[in-house]
Amino acid sequence: MDNNKVKKQKQTRRHARVRSQISGTSERPRFSVFRSNKGLFLQLIDDLNGQTLVSVSNKDIKEEGTKTDLSFELGKLIAEKAKTKKITAVVFDRGSYKYHGRVKAVADGAREGGLLF
Repeated sequence: MDNNKVKKQKQTRRHARVRSQISGTSERPRFSVFRSNKGLFLQLIDDLNGQTLVSVSNKDIKEEGTKTDLSFELGKLIAEKAKTKKITAVVFDRGSYKYHGRVKAVADGAREGGLLF
């Protein structure tokens, strides 16, 4: 089997394993992280209604720095936007990514911004 296909299957399996135990509500939405090579996309999602309540991406920040530093700032930004919508607690969904590097920086920034999870 093709190596990329195996890698994608493993990633899908990991993501499904994480998502089977996490669900967001309007009071405590799911904090979803999607990471690509160039970008980082964060969303607060109400799974019961199927709505995205708040979203940010690295395009919303005009600062320079490393990807990890920008991830931390994005975490703080989504926490600020969540506060305007009166959201204080979330469920963290790391997807198929390890809680390490940029994903951890996002979580730390969101916690510093005032989100509880």
